[in-house]
Amino acid sequence: MIELASAGADLLRAGVAGDSLNTGWYLRKLCPEDWSIHYLTRLGRGRPSEQIARFITDAGLLLARVAAHQTRSVGMYMISLTDGERSFDYWRGQSAARRLMDCLDDVRVALVGADLVYLTGITLAIIGPKGRQSLFSLLREGRFRVAFDPNHRPRLWTSAKEARVAYIQMAATCEIVLPSFEDESALFADADPMATARRYAEAGSTEVLVKNGPGTGALSLNGRQTLLPAPNFTIPVDTTGAGDSYNAAYLVARMNGTSPIEANAFAQLVAANTVSRPGALVAPPLQLTGMFG
Repeated sequence: MIELASAGADLLRAGVAGDSLNTGWYLRKLCPEDWSIHYLTRLGRGRPSEQIARFITDAGLLLARVAAHQTRSVGMYMISLTDGERSFDYWRGQSAARRLMDCLDDVRVALVGADLVYLTGITLAIIGPKGRQSLFSLLREGRFRVAFDPNHRPRLWTSAKEARVAYIQMAATCEIVLPSFEDESALFADADPMATARRYAEAGSTEVLVKNGPGTGALSLNGRQTLLPAPNFTIPVDTTGAGDSYNAAYLVARMNGTSPIEANAFAQLVAANTVSRPGALVAPPLQLTGMFG
């Protein structure tokens, strides 16, 4: 998406961001150089789409080949920042990404040969009911691991029930779920992070790690539940991108054979660095970027 952020006085700066794109950016920063990170979306025609395509390739990601939409453009949002916490106004209706699953053959080809496929609840929301069912079918057919962060955005769904059904269906098709307890407690009325972990495990996911901001998290691995220590965060400067960077670090660590407990500790370090400075995209320190190189 195109991101509009304050550039001083009454000026706005147009950048590029988005939850899954942020995670892809961090994956490229953290993973070994010989790994290929592909980004799958659908763009339109015109300068905003060209700007996003350039950002993706300049970040070292490979843009999957999906036919450009002839009449749609891209989504956009504007940021407001108060005491380190951001709020957003969105304009998504014109986004070509909403029509991604119209290019089913392109999407199928893009997934061939993948070791891991990562997606979020925002994608599930914008592609609609028919698109979701096509996506679930592709994921069930695939020979890859699937990781999912619900990253719930209520305004993208027609109802809370629709979102709950989609997330549980998604959990049945994927191996790793990385939910945030704040979102899950609001949507499912979970009493604590462990309740969230158990629910997704019962839906079919073998590995569920529940993030909980500055609090204690939870892990369910092959049916066994464990509480996770709270991260050692200082007062955040800007929390944007914390979960996206955490997810990338956790997945890189797990793909390198690290245990979930060790991967969580590594991901907490990366996320702590992210919130220590303004912006969603904050380069990890060298000692972190070289850990798996």
